[in-house]
Amino acid sequence: MTTISPFTLPGDSAMMQPDFLFGVATASFQIEGDGANRQRCIWDTFCNTPGKIADGSDGEIACDHVNRWQEDVELIASLGVDAYRLSISWGRVLFADGSINQAGMDFYLNLLDALNSLKIKVFVTLYHWDLPQHLEDKGGWLNRDTAYAFADYARIVARALGDRVFAYSTLNEPFCSAFLGYEAGIHAPGLKSRAKGRAAAHHLLLGHALAMAEIRREAPGAQAGIVLNFSPSYAFSANEEDVNAARLAHEYHNTWYLMPLMQGRYPDIINQLGIEERPPIEPGDMALIQTPIDYLGINYYTRNVYRAGGELGFEEVRLGNVPRTAMDWEICPGAFTELLQSLAAEFDLPPIYITENGAAEDDMPINGAVHDPMRLDYLQSHLLAVHRAIEAGVEVKGYFAWSLMDNFEWAEGYRKRFGLVYVDYQSQQRMLKSSAKAYQGLLAKRREANQQ
Repeated sequence: MTTISPFTLPGDSAMMQPDFLFGVATASFQIEGDGANRQRCIWDTFCNTPGKIADGSDGEIACDHVNRWQEDVELIASLGVDAYRLSISWGRVLFADGSINQAGMDFYLNLLDALNSLKIKVFVTLYHWDLPQHLEDKGGWLNRDTAYAFADYARIVARALGDRVFAYSTLNEPFCSAFLGYEAGIHAPGLKSRAKGRAAAHHLLLGHALAMAEIRREAPGAQAGIVLNFSPSYAFSANEEDVNAARLAHEYHNTWYLMPLMQGRYPDIINQLGIEERPPIEPGDMALIQTPIDYLGINYYTRNVYRAGGELGFEEVRLGNVPRTAMDWEICPGAFTELLQSLAAEFDLPPIYITENGAAEDDMPINGAVHDPMRLDYLQSHLLAVHRAIEAGVEVKGYFAWSLMDNFEWAEGYRKRFGLVYVDYQSQQRMLKSSAKAYQGLLAKRREANQQ
């Protein structure tokens, strides 16, 4: 049997100290299954639309986590992690009339109690893209009322879960919900309109702010924040036009979601949009969105390269001869360090948690083991990238690998595997990959060092 070497970090790294949190992350629609016992959501509708999911699959069973959660908690504990990040299914805990589905709420209460009994800190995401379909039927995130419905949902969940939760995040990656869902049409609900994408983004941020107040009221002992994804923008060449294109792309895709939170305004690229394409900002919205957060979750996977062109002054370029994951995303750990440093320099940020980082690989069991060499290299290099950012003065408090296990990868269905743990979708057997064992080894080594 091959011995897997642990991931390594310098012995004096802040990441090796006991107060730095290492974790794994999942999302409700991607793993839970048990589709019959929750409200239908926009991803159910999207999955049932021919041609939208690469392999024609859905989330009805997924990883059957609702039925196998006790086994999965044991799996999480076996890795030796400090924390587990999960999301709540809005449609599992609330009926369409807004009343509580107690069976659904009890599922999460039991799950959280089990994690807490093992001293595993729980990070809860309230919205990881699975908007109930009955709300989408009323306009979804294009309807300002959805922001208030989200605040009501946040209040009910925070009241029920309370301080069982170490940290709440309101939204996961509003860029994906707004741009991929309402502007590019790649994700549910599959709409294609710049005006709709910008409106959805604004109402998501408004919903975040309204939910923050509810979390603070109902669970004052918990941290409260938001999770944003960043794909740092690089210029294709050193010429002025390409450098400017990268700046514009950064504003449109990255700081569009961060600047309102930190500075109460949208980036300057808003002025390049037609009046009808600009977000429907009402008086007081931006001050509300600027509500202070306790932490910022940052998700990083890859960088993007741009040159001058396109309607807004930038267009993406696909580089050749660079290492890529199975998602065809460039592997660029240096951009991760530079991202963290540049954001910390540009904004007065609260403490940061890396809430997602990982890679898809076409791995499979061979002779009873799942070896994932690309993921091993990816995670090792990106752990060191975080270490270098901390050494440079960026306040990073934790790191979550995406994902705990293989799961439903949205528009890709089950074709792409991000898990540290392999899932056989037919038998639902879980199997630690080499990357899981390397992560396990790093955390064991850290515990040993801190006990001396």
